[in-house]
Amino acid sequence: MSTFYFIAFLSIFFSILVISAKNPVHSILYLILTFFTFTVHYILMNAQFLAIVNFIVYMGAILVLFLYTLMLINLNKESEPVKPFMVKLAAVVGAGILLVALVSSLKIANHASDPLVLKNPNLGLVKNLGKVLFKEFLLPFEVSSVLLLSAMVGAVLLATKDKKEPKATI
Repeated sequence: MSTFYFIAFLSIFFSILVISAKNPVHSILYLILTFFTFTVHYILMNAQFLAIVNFIVYMGAILVLFLYTLMLINLNKESEPVKPFMVKLAAVVGAGILLVALVSSLKIANHASDPLVLKNPNLGLVKNLGKVLFKEFLLPFEVSSVLLLSAMVGAVLLATKDKKEPKATI
């Protein structure tokens, strides 16, 4: 149980660093670490499929896309417009409403009942998902893979241009 609390502390710590980092690249790197702590939480909860999907999709694809996009745009402090007073006031009011919602949810969480114990400890395992996927849904799985393959071939064919030699005119 102490591992859970340590990972939860790291998750909150890295998420605060995401918000408070001055450099946007550092903020995205802290977000990667935050998602990694979520992956560890999924593993601790015996949800290996969610851990793998979180690791591959979020950490491997989306955040790398964020990082490359951020590196491509020019973020100069001189080009950033000054925020008007009303925008700053709206941000303070929104933060206050969020604080009230968090405090009220924590009061409700203190009166929670006993933790839920699953009757089936194998719930959420990748092995069970594979059995269902390749027994009951084998045909739709294979049809979707052929559809994705044909879409990929079509995209490659559309992206390549015919390079013909220009005709010599005299």
